Amino acid sequence: MAGAVEIEAAGEMLTLLPQRALFWPARAMLVIADIHFGKAASFRAQGVPVPRGTTTENLDMLTTLAAATGATSILFLGDFLHARHAHAAATMAALHAWRERHSHLALTLVRGNHDSHAGDPPPSLAITVVDEPYRIGPLVFVHHPQLHPEGYVLAGHVHPVYRLAARGDALRLPCFLFGREGGMLPSFGAFTGGHPVTPAQHDRLFLAAPDMVIELTARGRGQA
Repeated sequence: MAGAVEIEAAGEMLTLLPQRALFWPARAMLVIADIHFGKAASFRAQGVPVPRGTTTENLDMLTTLAAATGATSILFLGDFLHARHAHAAATMAALHAWRERHSHLALTLVRGNHDSHAGDPPPSLAITVVDEPYRIGPLVFVHHPQLHPEGYVLAGHVHPVYRLAARGDALRLPCFLFGREGGMLPSFGAFTGGHPVTPAQHDRLFLAAPDMVIELTARGRGQA
């Protein structure tokens, strides 16, 4: 895909997408972290005025990425539903309509902390739900960043962003962060926010700009 970057981890080639997702070509698998369906609905249920349409935006992007990559499966790294209010009728109707149009996709959710409060997706969505760690070949998929003795870890949860600053101006961008034993994916969901991260000297940092993934070298991060 345009603007994507390929990296190697545990002997596997992985594709980092500007849309804040990862594609594993050998398995035809999209990996998505922290989509947080129903977060806006949860805020509105508590009387906080927030934008509408984030569920549709997320689902449309999943459709686009699945078609563009030829993915046959999607793996969600936790926080599929934001809270119990995410089970609102409108959110569930949108998810079911999307699922009917994409019944050929195998969907798997690695439970995250929000999933424990929101509850698993309804069985009618046909999503396989597993606990972390979830190992496939040399890769270990989790929600919470952690080390694992049997594979290279890919995690969500943090919603990593990196702050670029120059001449008094600053910009925060979602990012992928890869270390020697594991990596973190940016939050995929619209309206999810981000947490600034500080990479170690030998970590690889990839900014997810709107139309391309850009590796920011140690020199670009101000490190010798």
